[in-house]
Amino acid sequence: MKILSVLGARPQFIKAAVVSKALKSYDNLEEIIVHTNQHHDKTMSDVFFDELNIPRAHFFLPVPTQESESHAKMSARILEGVEKIIIDTSPDALLVYGDTNSTLAAALAAAKLNVAIIHIEAGLRSFKPSMPEEINRIISDRLSSLLFCPTQNAVDNLINEGFAHFRSKVFLSGDVMIDAIKHYSRFMRKPDIPIDTHFVLATVHRAENTDDKTKLAGIFAALRSIAQDLQVLLPLHPRTSKMLMAHGIDHSGITLIPPLGYLEMIWLLTHAKALLSDSGGLQKEAYFLNKPCLTLRDESEYPELIEHKCSILVGAQSEKILESFGKITQLFPQSFPAGLYGQAHASEFIAEAISKNL
Repeated sequence: MKILSVLGARPQFIKAAVVSKALKSYDNLEEIIVHTNQHHDKTMSDVFFDELNIPRAHFFLPVPTQESESHAKMSARILEGVEKIIIDTSPDALLVYGDTNSTLAAALAAAKLNVAIIHIEAGLRSFKPSMPEEINRIISDRLSSLLFCPTQNAVDNLINEGFAHFRSKVFLSGDVMIDAIKHYSRFMRKPDIPIDTHFVLATVHRAENTDDKTKLAGIFAALRSIAQDLQVLLPLHPRTSKMLMAHGIDHSGITLIPPLGYLEMIWLLTHAKALLSDSGGLQKEAYFLNKPCLTLRDESEYPELIEHKCSILVGAQSEKILESFGKITQLFPQSFPAGLYGQAHASEFIAEAISKNL
């Protein structure tokens, strides 16, 4: 059975590293990888294939001609490109991850051509319909035949949306990111940059923060204040770099560094005092490594992290961020509860389920 796996963004490369390895264990499964070039920067793409030993993509969609694309242009480019590859390769199923524009566009292409869709990381909801990622999640789930949920909350979301009555199968698989961090943490390495003994790791990349001048200014005002006493390391996403310049936002005192590979990011997160981030994946990785996470958003698709105080929502207001950071030792437990996302081996579970149910 031929499976067309569609990848386009940093989090998907990390998940694919362990899932693709698990799929190779089955003689009846052949994986064909498509790279959509949603993240086409070498530091956001190539480094992950190299260091995580992901099989090279069989197909690459054209790199966008403009430095940045609108959601509509990106989705249209990917939809057209994946449709052609499906017609040329006649896969038995298309596999997508998470909530990116690559996921939505590829799922639409497959659905229009009556190809079964497998969605890994299904059922997550922020319940914020204005988020592009929320739209992508909901539509991709509805089109999918096999849905692999990382948590019981995600399963419950699908049940509440009526999936028990749809022609699809829902699985509680656990989270493949546990598999990735357990496997690759032994290979983590220190970035070749000046790093203080004590530091904070920060990332900002979501459009809801970067495209809103007030929010971006509030976040960076808080980071500048923290940086007066403690080094703040911030791997700079291309979108964030562009918007800092466009909005004229002061980032003095913050240690801005280029985007890093997975192995270097794991090292930073392992050794950081805390994480301040609007990333979904890093929220979970902080939990896996027992690190306090201040989430720079007003909602999270991972309610179990909020419920168990493994992550605290602080939004984008400077005062709230600084207040929570100042109380960080009191707000977080010394150790986090185990098993919120399963006990690893999610990738093996998924590969076996695909082999049996496709």
